[in-house]
Amino acid sequence: MNERRQCEFFLVRYVPDPVKNEFVNIGVLLREAARPESTIVRFTRDWARVRCVDPDADTEMLEALESEMRRRFTERGSDLPPMMKTLEDSFSNLLQITEAKACLAETIPAEIEQLMQLYVEPRKRAGAKRWTGRQAIQRTMRTQFEHAGVWDLMQKRIAAAPYTRAGDPLKLDCGYRPNGVIRMFHAVSLDGDSELAKSLAFSAPALRDGVARVERALLELTAIVEPIATLQEDEDRIVQYRFGVEAMEAQEIRVLTTERLPYIAETAQRELRV
Repeated sequence: MNERRQCEFFLVRYVPDPVKNEFVNIGVLLREAARPESTIVRFTRDWARVRCVDPDADTEMLEALESEMRRRFTERGSDLPPMMKTLEDSFSNLLQITEAKACLAETIPAEIEQLMQLYVEPRKRAGAKRWTGRQAIQRTMRTQFEHAGVWDLMQKRIAAAPYTRAGDPLKLDCGYRPNGVIRMFHAVSLDGDSELAKSLAFSAPALRDGVARVERALLELTAIVEPIATLQEDEDRIVQYRFGVEAMEAQEIRVLTTERLPYIAETAQRELRV
């Protein structure tokens, strides 16, 4: 039997109304006891509970904070006092970190997963929600990039407007720039609906021209889609799927399924020299 490690964990709480003292646990910090440099940061991927208590919550900022906290612990070995100051400065007491609680961990990854299910995402234990469509693709994409250690190095929710025209609402999920090319990735579900595929195909030429003009770089735009096998021989859905793929490929968008994400993440890992 593996010897368990002495660890401690902290909960990150979103507190929209300090007067009422209502809060939602949104993340976990886990580390080996007395070793701040070993801290692992994990935030929720499901912001539904946060939006229930605060419909105007800036979840994009919360996701960015997760990446910033992880970077600080990894690169600087920061401890909690300076991290608390960062939270206070950025969120005006909307976030709190609890006191440390002791735990014994067989492995750090397994322990943080268990803590997330226990304190942050309890619905997972009951299997209450199965992610589908674009949201499922986004989560799979993020997971693979995180496993490769490149997620925090990538730009997220990349606005198309600076490259196309003012008012363009399109935001690409993520991307990075190795040398003279910019690689952008966007989750596109083709399960019974090709509208997003058509919209991305329509935007691609202007986006490509804009990247060349503004960044002096080539754009490689990749749409990540579910495998066609998931459509279970439904002829109408298969026709829609193929239409969406062809519409994107006609505009030089590379179309890859989620099954190719490990390869994509490995390439990013190599190009970003992680």
